[in-house]
Amino acid sequence: MCAHCNQVIRGPFLVALGKSWHPEEFNCTHCKNTMAYIGFVEEKGALYCELCYEKFFAPECGRCQRKILGEVINALKQTWHVSCFVCVACGKPIRNNVFHLEDGEPYCETDYYALFGTICRGCEFPIEAGDMFLEALGCTWHDTCFVCSVCCESLEGQTFFSKKDKPLCKKHAHSVNF
Repeated sequence: MCAHCNQVIRGPFLVALGKSWHPEEFNCTHCKNTMAYIGFVEEKGALYCELCYEKFFAPECGRCQRKILGEVINALKQTWHVSCFVCVACGKPIRNNVFHLEDGEPYCETDYYALFGTICRGCEFPIEAGDMFLEALGCTWHDTCFVCSVCCESLEGQTFFSKKDKPLCKKHAHSVNF
């Protein structure tokens, strides 16, 4: 049965969206041109040829202002071509990965931390917004990473010593040679 006219199909037919159609009745809702041999898009329950879809429904890219056909990235309250939503440092597409903004520009996570981030001297992971941290021995540390290099006792708020830029508690300050 044809999905358009509900008549029995005798002869050539096509299958689209799980339904069968007479080729001459598989037409664009707007321009009425046949879509039997071209691409089509379903939008709001109706079928459109690619040209009508682009004209009436396709979102516009936030970078190049061209219509987006295919994969769309939604970010920063805009729509983007995958190839247009890129890290400003390395130029690689961000896709659906984590990104950070600096002066309104997107950076991939790797470049953001390399350019703007602070790395903890203890664990070598980034110190992120909201993390508790301290500065000691000319470096920045997560509060939980500033520990004695020998016994791992927390040195936050404690008197500490240093040998070869390694923090030490009172107990180990004079008993360890590096």
